[in-house]
Amino acid sequence: MTQHDLSFQTASRILFGRGVASGAAAEIAVRGRRVFLVHGAGTARSDWLRAALSDAGCVVASFTCPREPDVALVEAGVASARGAEVDVVVALGGGAVIDLGKAVAALVPAARPMMDHLEVVGQGLPLDNPPLPFVALPTTAGTGAEVTKNAVISVPEARRKVSLRDARMLPDLAVVDPALTDGAPRAVTLASGLDAVTQVIEPFICTRANRLTDALCRDAIPQGLAALVRLMKHEDPDARDDMAWVSLCGGLALANAGLGAVHGLAGPIGGMSPAAHGAVCGVLLPHVLVANAEAEKPHAVARIAEVRGWIAQELGGASDDAPATLAAWAAAQGLPGLGALGVDRADLAAIASAAADSSSMKANPAVLSRQVLEDIMERAF
Repeated sequence: MTQHDLSFQTASRILFGRGVASGAAAEIAVRGRRVFLVHGAGTARSDWLRAALSDAGCVVASFTCPREPDVALVEAGVASARGAEVDVVVALGGGAVIDLGKAVAALVPAARPMMDHLEVVGQGLPLDNPPLPFVALPTTAGTGAEVTKNAVISVPEARRKVSLRDARMLPDLAVVDPALTDGAPRAVTLASGLDAVTQVIEPFICTRANRLTDALCRDAIPQGLAALVRLMKHEDPDARDDMAWVSLCGGLALANAGLGAVHGLAGPIGGMSPAAHGAVCGVLLPHVLVANAEAEKPHAVARIAEVRGWIAQELGGASDDAPATLAAWAAAQGLPGLGALGVDRADLAAIASAAADSSSMKANPAVLSRQVLEDIMERAF
């Protein structure tokens, strides 16, 4: 496939804008009356939707996602949803909540055990039955999971994070209301925001970029950087709107172009440590940009130069020094290094080996050796 050819898939319907969540219950009720509502650790932020669904004539069974989903949590969710005989799954929360909801919707109708469908540690088989209808309402601006076809699941015994993936897992409806992200804690805003920025940079410089993903990313990269700078200074509804848009663009772009070495490393790091995904992406991004630039691949050289220019435009300094400027700015906002995030130096070789074979790495603009990948992590420590 040349850059002028493209194939583009996304959620069946996307609603975007401040206030659009007010109509979510009616949209959900059309898709099913027995609702499985997946939410974060606290119930207070989901009470409004539970009440609205009840008013719309739905019977609601709730399920809490207190952490990033692992095999045990997904299996518990599937058992609960089957027991409640639900016919639609709704996820209201951050990327972990949406991934859990997406996995439950996919596996409730499945005839095979989950491990048959997991990549890397399982057989990676396609789903044998279509998923239940699934609706996603993100409350953080970061992962773009509301428009992707996979769910990331931890497999503790394998010390890996892997994907459950099928094109039919694309949500039936994504309700992206920036107001749901208002007032998010500063650390969450920083980590998720850097994840969102990473997810428009990596598809832009990757080998599978196309004209449609380029259009999304060229607009979103400087917009995301500028919005994140504003949000680190004060709460700003307009900046929240921009970050929600950038996160959505990242999900659309990565699902249709690919990612790169940042996410190639972040997956194994997440499986071998307690490090939060967004923070890992944020701390790795500057060093991966340098490594990819040093590889001097013709496809990437001009694009990385554009990215450096956008970073310099929003953060100051010279474009040649932009990755270092980004790293210093993020650290000044409180972003920890890999060591402080809980990564063990003794695991770096194993992480590099796993990353080299990851699906995300396949679209990276250059083949980076295991030694280069270790060096990236050392610089991010």
